[in-house]
Amino acid sequence: MNYRQVHLDFHTSEKVSGIGENFDKKQFQEALKVGYVDSITVFSKCHHGWAYHPSKANEMHPQLKFDLLKAQIEAAHEIGVKTPVYLSAGLDEKYAVKHSEHLVRNRDESTMWVKDFTAPGYHKLCLNTPYLDYLLAQIKEVCENYDADGIFLDIVNVQPCYCQTCRNQLIAEGKNPSNAADALDLAERVYANYTRRVRETIDSVKPGLPVFHNGGHIRKGRRDLAHMNTHLELESLPTGGWGYDHFPVSAAYARTLGMEFLGMTGKFHTSWGEFGGFKHPNALRYEVALSIANGAKCSIGDQLHPDGSMDMATYELIGAAYKEAEEKEAYLKGAENIVDVAVLGIEAIDNYLEGRGASQAGGSTKTAEADAGCARILLEGKYLFNYIDTREDFSNYKLLILPDGVILDEALTERLKQFVEAGGKILASGTSGTDGAGSFLLDFGCRFGGENEYRPDYCRPRFELSSLKNSAYIMYSQGYKVEEVAGEVLADRENPYFNRTIEHFSSHKHTPNNKKDIAPAMVEGKDGIYIAWNIFEDYANYGTIVDKEIVLYALDRLLVDKSVKTDLPAQGIITLTRQDNRKIVHLLYASPVRRGKNTEIIEDIVPIYDTKVAVKCSEPVSRVYLAPQNEDVAYKVKDGYVTFTVDKLENHQMVVVE
Repeated sequence: MNYRQVHLDFHTSEKVSGIGENFDKKQFQEALKVGYVDSITVFSKCHHGWAYHPSKANEMHPQLKFDLLKAQIEAAHEIGVKTPVYLSAGLDEKYAVKHSEHLVRNRDESTMWVKDFTAPGYHKLCLNTPYLDYLLAQIKEVCENYDADGIFLDIVNVQPCYCQTCRNQLIAEGKNPSNAADALDLAERVYANYTRRVRETIDSVKPGLPVFHNGGHIRKGRRDLAHMNTHLELESLPTGGWGYDHFPVSAAYARTLGMEFLGMTGKFHTSWGEFGGFKHPNALRYEVALSIANGAKCSIGDQLHPDGSMDMATYELIGAAYKEAEEKEAYLKGAENIVDVAVLGIEAIDNYLEGRGASQAGGSTKTAEADAGCARILLEGKYLFNYIDTREDFSNYKLLILPDGVILDEALTERLKQFVEAGGKILASGTSGTDGAGSFLLDFGCRFGGENEYRPDYCRPRFELSSLKNSAYIMYSQGYKVEEVAGEVLADRENPYFNRTIEHFSSHKHTPNNKKDIAPAMVEGKDGIYIAWNIFEDYANYGTIVDKEIVLYALDRLLVDKSVKTDLPAQGIITLTRQDNRKIVHLLYASPVRRGKNTEIIEDIVPIYDTKVAVKCSEPVSRVYLAPQNEDVAYKVKDGYVTFTVDKLENHQMVVVE
């Protein structure tokens, strides 16, 4: 995989004339050069269903007069740029209009993407129908006729479907087509058959050609789905609904799978399908830096104008980010991220406990909140972390976090106890660490007592927060009771006088704390620390400094031997990689702000000065320097750490410890 890719969308209606008429090889090549692009995904078939080349397996776009795909591939290859080829798999509107019987159907017979044919938009196709053979023929034709460097298939996932084909198959199997579990089981089999047949089709022509099936999210705990691809492309457009918290979590899981992966963002102000929308160059600079700091290669989405000409303003924009990435590549190849902390989140545990497909519908809102809140605290606290599933080797980490709702079984409990016996520690919150029926399976120095009947309630730490003096702090999320406390109590709960109801309410928002109704609520036992609230969900929803500093206190108490330390401000990000005989610190700083109603943007890159960093090093240090500038940095070695100060950080700075 290359580091500097562009995903060139080209979804173009048959009602648009002059398709490709202004394509010019030299202009196409010039755009790629200006953008410092080394790979560009070009289109065989779009969502409208048209081919952008002569085709026997499909129909060429009626407004196209030449082989655009061939021209793009030849132009790119001539200057050393790779060309994976895109085919829309889940959407094909030309086919959908002719074969509405092959569409995915919801329970109420409505269609997906748009509910019927009375609204403009696409309709998703079922891969359990003859449409699959139609798609496979198109894939084979591309492999036979074009020098593709890979195949990218879009809008595909495990999709429960209630079309007549799927319903009839379930009935023939003696199953209930109205039963969600039966529908999901068939969806799993349909998707596995689809990916298998795609692989067989490609290998019959070009064995081993890379392929990626895009469904918009890599599901934690579903390694089987991940490995149906040759590599991973983590679709994560911050302005397109994913937000700036999504990619670090997605990358932190992808790193554990042993696969190459890239981070896919876009040049758009909002998301896919936007003509004339542009990010500020600083946003793309930051997003590309965030990818490479997290061990990913990069892809930036663009959309080609129907006339086939490349928008040079777009490639100037992309080039602002990719020029910097090209200069840094020597420090990226073969580098592996160093981590101290693992997060075993709810999405992964759901898939483990309930078998395949448990979170295929996207998981609950709380699942996303707990995982996102945990990641945000770890990023702001400057901890090095991975998100893991139950197949990961726990011994790779010093500390394991179970955020809010991680229910255990006997086998997983035994592995966690072995982890603790080997020196690891566990931080749990909410119902995490329980059997789901009211009992802790780990030793947190207390007994689980179930839900607290008061909500919200209050936390009064027995330690002083770094930002605030001692008080009783509001906790909005669900709290839980602990009983028979034998461990060390780190914080207490103070209940309100009563819950807010029609009959009982006090003040504007919630009832104040009753200082006489106190009980332990944060306890440290042999296996680690338990916090008796859904504190990570709370942080995701409310972002209170109290939530964060309670968790940071627990983390610092359990993890005394961090691989890296820094005074970088909260919005900064630090990662650490190892490449041969050197460690490389990645420092990033940008502050997204909200524009409009729901769009996070980055515009200003504010320099950060005099950032202190300490890197744990057991080997002798010969040199510390800035990369790629190759400028020496003064350093000291003390107590197993090499310490230094970065005079100026602007967006992204690498520091190499030889």
